[in-house]
Amino acid sequence: MKQRIGCARVSTEEQHLDLQRDALQQVDCHVTYEEAASGKSGARPELDQCRKALRSGDTLVVWRLDRLGRSLIRERTQPA
Repeated sequence: MKQRIGCARVSTEEQHLDLQRDALQQVDCHVTYEEAASGKSGARPELDQCRKALRSGDTLVVWRLDRLGRSLIRERTQPA
């Protein structure tokens, strides 16, 4: 059975998950994994559980892409 699985994250304890929860509920996520962790942190137990829960055909839903992680490595191109 295809499901929508939500993932929500705040970076600090002072931030709140309310906006993310509301958005994920509006798109009928079957379950939502929530955590307070820095995006650069290697320890992301709820994200690990979320990834384990995903099955073929499921959809991972996040409020914004930066809620999955903080940084992307950019490839630098040098002029020819």
